[in-house]
Amino acid sequence: MAASPQSKPLLGRRGRLELDELLAALVVDGYVSAEDARHVRMGSRAGRSVVELNPLVLVANAKLTNRRDPGRPISLEGLTEWLAGQAGLPYLKIDPMKINVASVTQVVSHAYAQRHRILPVAAAAGEVTFATAEPFDDGWASDLAHMLRRDVHRVVASPIDINRYLQEFYGVQRSIQLAQDAKAGGYDTSAILNFEQLVELGKAGEVGADDRHVVHIVDWLLQYAFEQRASDIHLEPRRDAGLIRFRIDGVMQKVFELPPPVMTAVTARIKILSRMDVAEKRRPQDGRIKTRSAAGREVELRISTMPTAFGEKVVMRIFDPDIVAKDFSQLGFSDGEDATWRSLVERPHGIVLVTGPTGSGKTTTLYSTLKHLARPEINVCTVEDPIEMVSPEFNQMQVQASIELDFAAGVRTLLRQDPDIIMVGEIRDLETAQMAVQASLTGHLVLSTLHTNDAPSAVTRLLDLGVPHYLIQSTLTGVVAQRLVRTLCPHCKQESTQDPDEWTALTHGWTLPLPGRVFKPVGCLECRNTGFLGRTGIYEMMRLSPRLRGLLSADLDLGRFGAAALAEGLQPLRISAAAQVARGVTTVQEVLTVLPPIEHEPIDPP
Repeated sequence: MAASPQSKPLLGRRGRLELDELLAALVVDGYVSAEDARHVRMGSRAGRSVVELNPLVLVANAKLTNRRDPGRPISLEGLTEWLAGQAGLPYLKIDPMKINVASVTQVVSHAYAQRHRILPVAAAAGEVTFATAEPFDDGWASDLAHMLRRDVHRVVASPIDINRYLQEFYGVQRSIQLAQDAKAGGYDTSAILNFEQLVELGKAGEVGADDRHVVHIVDWLLQYAFEQRASDIHLEPRRDAGLIRFRIDGVMQKVFELPPPVMTAVTARIKILSRMDVAEKRRPQDGRIKTRSAAGREVELRISTMPTAFGEKVVMRIFDPDIVAKDFSQLGFSDGEDATWRSLVERPHGIVLVTGPTGSGKTTTLYSTLKHLARPEINVCTVEDPIEMVSPEFNQMQVQASIELDFAAGVRTLLRQDPDIIMVGEIRDLETAQMAVQASLTGHLVLSTLHTNDAPSAVTRLLDLGVPHYLIQSTLTGVVAQRLVRTLCPHCKQESTQDPDEWTALTHGWTLPLPGRVFKPVGCLECRNTGFLGRTGIYEMMRLSPRLRGLLSADLDLGRFGAAALAEGLQPLRISAAAQVARGVTTVQEVLTVLPPIEHEPIDPP
């Protein structure tokens, strides 16, 4: 929604925006009918509770039909962008991850910003940029330029965003400052839950972990991570500041900086919530937190701490049940891959392995599969290190090395629990592999993971661990290797042509036709200008056919075995990825960043 180049009805006006003027301008520009404008005007006069709302919000809440684009209603962001064009100012969709909150909140006080309904969004040595929803009310700009002795630039942003981030930015920064002051001295003991806790925290040198300001910072951090679709939260202590980074769609992004004393208090607060030993800072610890998102959805966080040169590093992995356990169609399976996977896991016995590096989606695939298989008449048991996500459908056991409960001991115990399906978190050693084989031989379906680059390598990995080849022949049903690739944002992706050289690099050794239509990333408000929104899986599924079983031997030739697997119908990761590119889901450049190196020459299947 852009301002009409022929007419700018609001150009030249001064002062706060009025609803009547806004509606008249929208009618002149052809976005709103005169009848709709009259209804909005009458509704605003009848409702006293909305008098204080910005006129843009009033019009957006009316959900009027856009006469220039009848298929879409007039949105607040569209109105804001149009108003920016009317005022001849840049439009900005505020992205808090790109704003240095500590810096911008030092420019003007919260009271001043709130009085003029402005939000500082960028601050440099000679200039400051403010977001406003009142582009024609600019008296404050010249006053500020004189007081700050810096150039003041204005951009137009949504009034809802400005109001929200005014509260968040200044609220969080005030909490950080007060928490820092409390660490320096003058601590308010009324903020502690009880005296005993104060004594314990004092012994640990962590006074302030339950201070209301630290509580506010941690609550804000978690809700912000849920909102930004982060999969991991990293708290990283440094000499001069503590870094907070999120992993979003597999990419690490810096979010915030905290003063070292506040970072220490925030770390202690998280350790208390996850039931860790607050006093122990020399050893790594694990814990978990169960909380709720702003939408009321239950979310689990797995917490891991690690001692570093400047304090404890904390990583919080977020497990949203709606994301971790998905329907097969949401995992990115093609029709053929869906059928192959079902044939592997819907069997009464055998071993099915999922391979890939950390962060490749193995947990999601396994949990989604177990959810699919779990029925009232089936006993599903898991042994994990740690339990990734507590699920009511399974019987879950956690590995505890301190009492000699490892994977092998866990599987041995599960075999006495009358299971139908066993999930082993990871096969790390010969003893665990032998127990998995034993479970399969005694009529159980076993699901587990390995860390290998591709599916054929899983067989040599088992041989390297010491599993006899004849037992692999008898028990291994199939292996699936997988990776996660970012998917193009459906709101802004644009049709493009595929570079033949890139396509050749992706389909190395396979004669696949160049797709006639592909898409490229652009960037919009929905994807925060990255061009990508979410991730999907690419898969390499190897079913052990009679021919492949016949090739298994103690001195297996991986190259020959891999070529035979290809001849039996195995499609490598890169071919699964090429299909996703051809479907317009992702790009060749994105796929090439996650694919493993080519270790043996592929052949065209017969």
